[in-house]
Amino acid sequence: MQRKLQTKIKVRYLVVAAMLTLLTGFLPKQNISAKSCPDVKIIFARGSGAEKDTNDSYLDFKSTIESKLSTISLAYEFEDLDYPAIGIDDMSVLLGAYFGAGEAYEFGDSVNTGVDKLTSEINNSSCTNTKYVIAGYSQGAMVVSKSLGSLNSDKIIYAATFGDPKIYLPEGGGIFPAACRNENLSDYRMYVPDCQAYKGLLGAYVPYEPSEYTGKVGTWCNKKDLFCSSHFSISDHTSYVSDKLYEDASRVIFDKITDYFGIENHISSPHDTAFLIDSTGSMSSMIEKYKAEALRLATQTLESGGRVALYDYRDLSDPYEPVERCNFETCTLDTFTNGLSGIKANNGGDTPESLLSASLHVMNTLNWKYGSTKSLVVLTDANYLSPDRDGVKFEDVVKLSKKIDPVNFYIITNSRFAFYYDSLAEATDGKVVTNFDELNLLTDYIMERYDSLPRVEESEEMEDRPFIEYAGVQQISQSEVKINLVTSGTKTIVILNDLVLGITEETEFTIHGLDSSVQNMLTLVPVLNDTKGEALEINLELDSGYRENNKIPSTGNNEDEIILENAGPVIPKTPNTGKK
Repeated sequence: MQRKLQTKIKVRYLVVAAMLTLLTGFLPKQNISAKSCPDVKIIFARGSGAEKDTNDSYLDFKSTIESKLSTISLAYEFEDLDYPAIGIDDMSVLLGAYFGAGEAYEFGDSVNTGVDKLTSEINNSSCTNTKYVIAGYSQGAMVVSKSLGSLNSDKIIYAATFGDPKIYLPEGGGIFPAACRNENLSDYRMYVPDCQAYKGLLGAYVPYEPSEYTGKVGTWCNKKDLFCSSHFSISDHTSYVSDKLYEDASRVIFDKITDYFGIENHISSPHDTAFLIDSTGSMSSMIEKYKAEALRLATQTLESGGRVALYDYRDLSDPYEPVERCNFETCTLDTFTNGLSGIKANNGGDTPESLLSASLHVMNTLNWKYGSTKSLVVLTDANYLSPDRDGVKFEDVVKLSKKIDPVNFYIITNSRFAFYYDSLAEATDGKVVTNFDELNLLTDYIMERYDSLPRVEESEEMEDRPFIEYAGVQQISQSEVKINLVTSGTKTIVILNDLVLGITEETEFTIHGLDSSVQNMLTLVPVLNDTKGEALEINLELDSGYRENNKIPSTGNNEDEIILENAGPVIPKTPNTGKK
């Protein structure tokens, strides 16, 4: 009914437009993406050191969303936020044992400038009906997450952060984090595969999702991203474009926009869909209908750029092992159709069947594509053995399903056996269908799913984390300090006032250019192999009259060097305004 109504409206609009053209001889074409007051404005805050309007993150973020917005009649605008985005040039350089503090003070100013500009633009806009999507990468993510408390939340449709150095995921804390058991996940955790991700490299904003933004915030942290995971990968921090995380986020954002404006959308993600058909004799009366629906779903999947696979199964005691008709690499529409023709319903008169063993075999055999929406469509008229004849248990199947992504189970069966499958469908976030009239709806449901990336990857093995302690902090001039460390790590990340000064392999190093008139919060993060340990924070309370007292010359290396009496480790404070 809604589609028909929309069609009538479009036809009526075209008739009116044609009449105006005849009357005036000219009808200007509306540029719906460049209105003075758009329906929605999407603002992106770029990362450290990136060029405004031309950086890869902004361009990819914009293009992935614009390709979807262009399919609906909605006025929209994009903006790359105009703020300094200051940062170091090359994080991969080991800077030895001598660090300059200069840019650390400018970094904080850069973030605050971004917050002020974003807040002013949204809160003080003359376009009172415009709604906003805000997003940011790296330093830009800090701008977005720090701005939430200052923004008018009623104007915000969604806020997305990528590689946020201030991420906060409470489920990642502790010796055996809840996230590693796929439990208590934050609702804003959209894609953070590292189950030990807890706080960002630069601390955390708490709460990360203020109460007025419930359901409006999403965060993406690449696999071993140095800035937001428990690991140490610089390449993962710079791979949000190539790993298609902006594409993944664009589906979420487009869904939020269309839902807010009440617009129907049909955007989905790449699909891997495997079919597992019960080929016992009792299926003879309905197998042709099942095959027709399998062919329809397979055709749509292949036409959308997805992949399909086809297997059939019976009871292991028949005897009958699952038969592969074609897999994700070999299945074309022709091979799939031929495979369906080769499946005959005969023999195997007893129930139940060996579905658990067959589904475990299919999931283990297939090469599932990372980032795709994964479905296992089961067509059967019988219940299943639990445990199966080879010992496979219900829990084994669910565990493997979740480990892979998960693989969602969709069971098409008759009403007699539906209740047998409810728990399997629920455990794998799938569905049970018992009415042939619902099959078309099931196909549409599967094709329109876009939960393509796993929120977290479960793990039973926790990686050892390196420790770090400070052995001494010495002020050697009015603007220089020497740090001595004890650590089990092989590298230490050196951070001053939220700016990463660099990485050192030394346990003794000097920081120069310090300004004694401002707070100097030093954060040291130990690294062992590719795993980060818990950060050590030291508040450097410098003696501003040090030079005037002339206790030691400013060049250092003097036996009269003194240890800062006021320097020491501090308990990190993580309010929504940052570490203070």
